[in-house]
Amino acid sequence: MRRRKQSEVPAPLARLGQRFVTWRKTRSPGARIPTSLWNSAVKMAAKYGVSPTARVLRLDYYSLKKRVDESSCSVPTSTFVELPSAALSVSSECVIEWEDATGARMRVYVKGQNVPDLLALSRSFWDAD
Repeated sequence: MRRRKQSEVPAPLARLGQRFVTWRKTRSPGARIPTSLWNSAVKMAAKYGVSPTARVLRLDYYSLKKRVDESSCSVPTSTFVELPSAALSVSSECVIEWEDATGARMRVYVKGQNVPDLLALSRSFWDAD
């Protein structure tokens, strides 16, 4: 794996760095960094790492890290997958597993023609305290 030289800065990160330079030149003293710039910095940190992003954008590492951590908590990581009942009846055996952000799991083994009410099972799992 090729290591990136410290002088090599990815083009999108360099462009964002220029936006920060422009903002710093035109801002009034004591002005806070606009939300749009912070959001862009968080996206770059997720892609290129917190430390390189903070260094290029001249941001406080811990402030950027905190925002990255907050943004990753608020983004849902699971997606909904609809399973039509016809697809389940064709298979003779399958396993369906749910897992939430706290690590709680529910696994359902489906074998043969008897398909449980998966909608009711999933609702009971996601609505549980």
